[in-house]
Amino acid sequence: MDRIDATLIPEPGLVVPDITAPDEATAHAVMAQLEQLWATSGITPVRREPGVPGVHARVHADIRRPGAQPCHHSPGRHEGGAP
Repeated sequence: MDRIDATLIPEPGLVVPDITAPDEATAHAVMAQLEQLWATSGITPVRREPGVPGVHARVHADIRRPGAQPCHHSPGRHEGGAP
């Protein structure tokens, strides 16, 4: 993944989280949750690096702007109710 430089975060409130997950489904779920919280770049492409476990994605977000709808996900709980 390319390095994050000042042009990607030119002002307070802008963030660029890098996501590492065991699989694409998990990475997509994380991006969907971020999209509910803040204005984001949406579900971005997921990449695999040869020899590196898991998948990687990058999202651009503006934490000053609310997302699509309120997030009702409880920390530490996964979809389906299992901890």
